[in-house]
Amino acid sequence: MTIVKPSQFSFSGGGSSPLCSLKGSLLTVAILTFVSLFYLSLNSMRTSPPSPVIVVTPIHVPHTFVNEDKTDNDDGAAPTTEEDTYSDVYHSPEAFRLNYAEMEKRFKVYIYPDGDPNTFYQTPRKVTGKYASEGYFFQNIRESRFRTLDPDEADLFFIPISCHKMRGKGTSYENMTVIVQNYVDGLIAKYPYWNRTLGADHFFVTCHDVGVRAFEGSPLLIKNTIRVVCSPSYNVGFIPHKDVALPQVLQPFALPAGGNDVENRTTLGFWAGHRNSKIRVILARVWENDTELDISNNRINRATGHLVYQKRFYRTKFCICPGGSQVNSARITDSIHYGCIPVILSDYYDLPFNDILNWRKFAVALREQDVYNLKQILKNIPHSEFVSLHNNLVKVQKHFQWNSPPVKFDAFHMIMYELWLRHHVIKY
Repeated sequence: MTIVKPSQFSFSGGGSSPLCSLKGSLLTVAILTFVSLFYLSLNSMRTSPPSPVIVVTPIHVPHTFVNEDKTDNDDGAAPTTEEDTYSDVYHSPEAFRLNYAEMEKRFKVYIYPDGDPNTFYQTPRKVTGKYASEGYFFQNIRESRFRTLDPDEADLFFIPISCHKMRGKGTSYENMTVIVQNYVDGLIAKYPYWNRTLGADHFFVTCHDVGVRAFEGSPLLIKNTIRVVCSPSYNVGFIPHKDVALPQVLQPFALPAGGNDVENRTTLGFWAGHRNSKIRVILARVWENDTELDISNNRINRATGHLVYQKRFYRTKFCICPGGSQVNSARITDSIHYGCIPVILSDYYDLPFNDILNWRKFAVALREQDVYNLKQILKNIPHSEFVSLHNNLVKVQKHFQWNSPPVKFDAFHMIMYELWLRHHVIKY
């Protein structure tokens, strides 16, 4: 754009009056002012205004918090008065504290009443053994404050069908699939709640790997519902942001919890078990005869002594936890209970409570291909880091234990917290 010079607008002539000269000057000033303002306005549209400076005040996240309950909680557990340190084991301790408190006050789950408890519904087969987590959840949900008998106030709906009971009664996988499908079809036809979200606010719980396969017979269950399972392998359909990893806990534990005993742990690493997976075969073949790693090809025979297997955990720094027929293993929670730092050797495993707990603060997570360098990796961990891992491990033991009735922060409450986090994304 060309700016017109003042000389182009000059008025000349000796016969001009002073009034004309004054008018000409004023006109010239007006034109120059208009052109200048127009030019500035045009230039300002070409240049973005500076961004405002936003000052973010840092939020202080406390390293500790104390449970302020002065009376027993609704689940019958004794009040917790000791100070718990969370900064080393939680991704966000303050967020966990606040969300957990809100969950306890507001979260409600409706259990469908349909199905004969003497067959495959409503009640667990048992609350012992390596599938105890499924049984405990079925029992705990009825003992807890979270259950509601009014479906209209429910945040989520529990489908109470137990594949562990089916397995115990000798039901074939094919029949399991039919039984699950018929049960869910009956709920859909009888109640309006499924159709509001196509099952997105429904969940089921199964720890047996056959149970996972049985539910896979219904595509809607896999795609829409929240699956709480013990074998959360995200390369075969597990969806971490939707589904929940259920810890496989072998209860009751044979011996008391270990911990705060690092001076007694003189063995570098320990594993004993069946070679029922590729990674276990490699682990046994490479390290079975090693003098620093205690690796046994088979489960320790009871004839060698009373609770010899469990006592090995007390003497070991790092307990090797390779995946078995599935990615999960009850050996992980055994290690946590006995104070032995778990070494996860299982690819595609979404660890329990992984979005809440920082596993790297109390465990060692390796790729399966790292098995060949296992001893050197463990030996390279400084003693100070080992002590830190061990101390943090003691802090999380309560999260991997089931109780009846349930106790605050135990495995049941952590699963409920995971469900609580997921219910917020349900829209209907």
